[in-house]
Amino acid sequence: MPHAVLRCALLTFALAGSLGVGGEAWAAEAADLARLKLPAGFTASIYAQVPGARSMALAPALGVIFVGTRSDTLYAVMTGDGRAASVRTLSADLKVPNGIAFNDGWLYVAEQNRIVRYRPTRERLAPHDIQVLYDRLPDRAHHGWRYASFGPDGKLYVAVGSPCNICDVSGIQGTIVRMNPDGSGFETFARGIRNSVGIDFQPATGVAFFTDNGGDNLGDDVPPDELNRAPAPGLDFGFPYYAGGHAVSPGYARRKPPANATFPVIAFGAHVAALGVHFYRGAMFPADYRGDAFVAQHGSWNRSVPDGYRLMRVRFDHSGRALRAQPFAEGFLQQDGNVWGRPVDVKTLPDGSLLVSDDLGGAIYRIAYRAP
Repeated sequence: MPHAVLRCALLTFALAGSLGVGGEAWAAEAADLARLKLPAGFTASIYAQVPGARSMALAPALGVIFVGTRSDTLYAVMTGDGRAASVRTLSADLKVPNGIAFNDGWLYVAEQNRIVRYRPTRERLAPHDIQVLYDRLPDRAHHGWRYASFGPDGKLYVAVGSPCNICDVSGIQGTIVRMNPDGSGFETFARGIRNSVGIDFQPATGVAFFTDNGGDNLGDDVPPDELNRAPAPGLDFGFPYYAGGHAVSPGYARRKPPANATFPVIAFGAHVAALGVHFYRGAMFPADYRGDAFVAQHGSWNRSVPDGYRLMRVRFDHSGRALRAQPFAEGFLQQDGNVWGRPVDVKTLPDGSLLVSDDLGGAIYRIAYRAP
């Protein structure tokens, strides 16, 4: 496919996702997975077909993986041995339920405009008796898909994107906020963030790491997408003065930069759309994977030569310092320019295998390992 056509097609898919049909235009098949390039000993299979699959939240006690979308729908994937037993549609009356997290029997849903929770049971998985925890999120469609994750401090962390490509922000726009599980203690944890759609906490240290997407339409190779480290609250990560990394945003060079801006620990390629980040917590993979993280790169839409569309492995040393990023699963983008998958989120199953959601393919993949 010519690059210009590819860019139009990907933009169509991106817009379709925000309108509620993302992922339904394509159904991933086993033949597609044969195109993936994985390290020796690793295999990939389709775990479940889930239209527009985005963020995942595991609830082992219920035997369920909850799946959020950028439409109005939540899904419940009933777990099975190597493949889902079934997939259920839970709701079609939510506003961009992209951000989900399961904690202490409650499913938390970060919608575009609010944060809610309810207590699912095996008999009643669908939303019911919803408790509204916070209803003043910026109700803007641009970067309005949230990400939610619980930290080791027991608090719920929610990413709130900036409602623009590059602009001045106000209030809690361009931040990560956190709160107690009951909604009390709401506060800003980090600011100066353009659009984060992935947060996880390093198991050995409890430190928060999050992805952030650099500004669009600034050139093929500028600015980088980011993996950031936030060891304490109150840090500023530079947006909008910095469009990504050390790249100054157009029109901001004459302004005063933020004092003590925090820069990324890993700079990815420009426009790769780094989304979900997840530290590997299983025992199936080789021992040197423990302590490393995986980052889903959703893929570029405004680059003359497409980039991303892969799962990256971020290597850490024994002290917990990020060293480098390297490809782990490639092949969603073919050499002829065709794209059949766009990774979004990553989680570890109890058996140690890895789940990867794909909103274009409308699927969740399972990556397993057996020593060659």
